[in-house]
Amino acid sequence: MLKMEDYLMIKTLKRRGVYQKDIAAELGVHPRTVSRALKRGGAPAGTRQKRGSKLDPYKAQIDQLLAEGVWNAVVILRELQAQGYTGGITIVRDYVRPRRVQRASRATVRFETPPGRQLQTDWGEVVTAVAGVETKICFIVNTLSYSRRFHFWCTDRMDAEHTYEGLLRSFEYLGGVTEEVLVDNQKTAVLLHPADGTPQFNPRFVDLADTYGFVPRACKPYRARTKGKDERMVGYIKQHFFVRYRSFESGDHLNQLAEQWLAQEADQRIHGTVKEVVKVRFEREAPSLHPLPAVRYDTSYIERRRVGWDAYIDVRGNRYSVPDHLAGHTVLVRIGLDNRLRVYAGDALVAQHQLQTARAGWVTVPDHHQHLWEDTLRVQHRSLQAYEAVL
Repeated sequence: MLKMEDYLMIKTLKRRGVYQKDIAAELGVHPRTVSRALKRGGAPAGTRQKRGSKLDPYKAQIDQLLAEGVWNAVVILRELQAQGYTGGITIVRDYVRPRRVQRASRATVRFETPPGRQLQTDWGEVVTAVAGVETKICFIVNTLSYSRRFHFWCTDRMDAEHTYEGLLRSFEYLGGVTEEVLVDNQKTAVLLHPADGTPQFNPRFVDLADTYGFVPRACKPYRARTKGKDERMVGYIKQHFFVRYRSFESGDHLNQLAEQWLAQEADQRIHGTVKEVVKVRFEREAPSLHPLPAVRYDTSYIERRRVGWDAYIDVRGNRYSVPDHLAGHTVLVRIGLDNRLRVYAGDALVAQHQLQTARAGWVTVPDHHQHLWEDTLRVQHRSLQAYEAVL
């Protein structure tokens, strides 16, 4: 490779009118080397060849993840390891760190609460593959404000009944109940929240709160970021769990992986704000949680139906039998989130069915219609003498 001294000689000889091939012969290089040096206007820049990094083959993949909003180095590391990466997390963090300026951020003043005081709840949505089909998944996230330990549950809708079920599953996972639950102003919990008044909560949410012994709280209108700890967890789950796991065999499989991930990953993380392992911090909070009630709250859909004269009720596009003595009466039905149908006459449970599609046909328990069949088969007997008299 030419040195600066060589270039200066080339330049001098060229200025003197020496042919390039003669200059090349003088320096012991190829004439093209001389030609390139003159065109370049100097000697080639001296560059030291860098040693290759284990991360080099995966940098394009990292850039793609960053473009998709995945910034957590642990998640990125797991993705690279799945592709065969054998290096450590340090060089991954070193690669990601200078690029963090690309992330948009907003400053927020955090409000800290004492142990056992508050749980924040929120919903998120994501599209992922379930049984090979792209499916919209709704997930409810419930976060302890003190320790930042959280639980989430995935389902197919975010109505009131699923909100209550998600809360109960989180209380059961955490092993207790907080003094208050902070919700956004969704109609599943808050019917009305005047900007300068007291919120009007959904009566059933109040009933749930009374059963479990917590005080319902609502964010101020247009100030949902007062619930920022939980909203941050919605993004955390999207950028961690649903990036680490991208397909599921079923809804049950999804929730099984979720609880496994919570124990192995989320509970073991060092929280960026409190600078402490979440599980360790929760151990101090756990004694402050109130115990669960002896009887679990029923989160079923509650509706009323009028029984037809054939002793069937209409529920979600199909018909289900009830005891025939209830024909013409109004009954209460409870439809569980597991699609179990229970029918009540007053406080008495009179029928149970598993919901079926209309294609499956009407669902009948023979004993329900025993008296109807007896009345149908009952035949009046007359003496033949009545007919003889006519003849």
